[in-house]
Amino acid sequence: MKLAKRLWLIFGPILIAMLGVVVLLFWPGNYGQSRQDNVEKAAVSLSPNVFKGNLLKSAAFDQNYVPFIGSSELSRMDPFHPSVLATKYRRNYRPFLLGSAGTQSLTHFFSLQTAGKELTGKKVVVIISPQWFVWNGIQRNMFSYYYSNLQTNNFLEKAKANDPMAEYAATRLLQLPSGSSNPTLTEAIIRVKAGVPLTNWQKTYLRLSERLYDHEDSLFSQLFLRDNRGTIAKGEETLPSQYDPWVLDDLATQMGKGETTNNQFGIQNKFYDQRVRPVVGKLKDSQIGFDYDYGPEFSDFQLLLDFFSRHKITPMFVIPPVNDKWAKYTGLSQEMLDLFDRKIQYQLRTQGFNHIEDLIDQGNQPYFMQDTIHLGWRGWLAVDDAVRPFLENQQPTPKYKINKSFYTKTWQKKEPRDIPDMRAGK
Repeated sequence: MKLAKRLWLIFGPILIAMLGVVVLLFWPGNYGQSRQDNVEKAAVSLSPNVFKGNLLKSAAFDQNYVPFIGSSELSRMDPFHPSVLATKYRRNYRPFLLGSAGTQSLTHFFSLQTAGKELTGKKVVVIISPQWFVWNGIQRNMFSYYYSNLQTNNFLEKAKANDPMAEYAATRLLQLPSGSSNPTLTEAIIRVKAGVPLTNWQKTYLRLSERLYDHEDSLFSQLFLRDNRGTIAKGEETLPSQYDPWVLDDLATQMGKGETTNNQFGIQNKFYDQRVRPVVGKLKDSQIGFDYDYGPEFSDFQLLLDFFSRHKITPMFVIPPVNDKWAKYTGLSQEMLDLFDRKIQYQLRTQGFNHIEDLIDQGNQPYFMQDTIHLGWRGWLAVDDAVRPFLENQQPTPKYKINKSFYTKTWQKKEPRDIPDMRAGK
């Protein structure tokens, strides 16, 4: 057999495969288009590839979808969940859920890098979980799970020298394994952290790699989406045909009462049986000393506020409570939660973020929480009472006063008792 033929038999399939990959990723076509069915599916999917990509988020935000930013509470899709209510009563907005277990401020900041211009001048809803604000901040593995190089590529393209937001974001990224996943991007992140411009080669690399990442996103972001639309439709069937907050509250009370019959904490039966009952004895007094008043999450949260300010976004912040009966059983301090509330609201209000629905002291309300820390039934209705008019009515143009001191360790360690209490009614 001739040498050329033998070489072709060996290397030919490899070359063809490589050519196929190149054509697949770089061939111009309709990869940038998203099917409307996939946009609708993505809005309630809570899938990691939605966080990582750009295509589906951008397509949704160009329509009447509103980002609902949070974490695992968004997966509690009972009939009073925001997505169910908005669909059932044909609201002029549809929630686009950006939140799942382990997503926190830093995850959301980098995820939103891929959809900045589509959100400019619009509204968002942010559910701030006190549990994010532990001393060590976001878990490294959870950040990696929702991270993509596309996010960092977009961040670096927009980053400017001597920008406190960019420098802090770069610093945090370098503290996590994801910041070292691509050597060329890592070198660029280091320059941003140092407050110096990117090199011409790095800028060229970002432009070229953006095309690769965009095609990759177009190809893969619409695959393997969880389809929760059946759950939403099932919830709709439970609700009355006409919106009436009093009727809905009665229904939520009845449902909550019927689904919390096997425990003393007001926790949903299924959750209690699967997650709590096997270990309930070990959890007695297990949260004594827990503290949400200090740590890097306060500065990570500032990244979101800075992003909203630069894009003239008007957010509403929801601060949920903890199940009061469960907190007393585990020893979690309500005083500590109140101090967290005081600190985070000071950070919000001093910078002009005044749309706040503070529910921190509502954990003792019957059927307000679905489990130990997640909203349910009447809790979701309380959120809807605030969110619906905020989204349906025009809001004044916000006037923000971003303060870079919130990026400092001094603020992270600040004692809440030493700051003015700016909470409404306090």
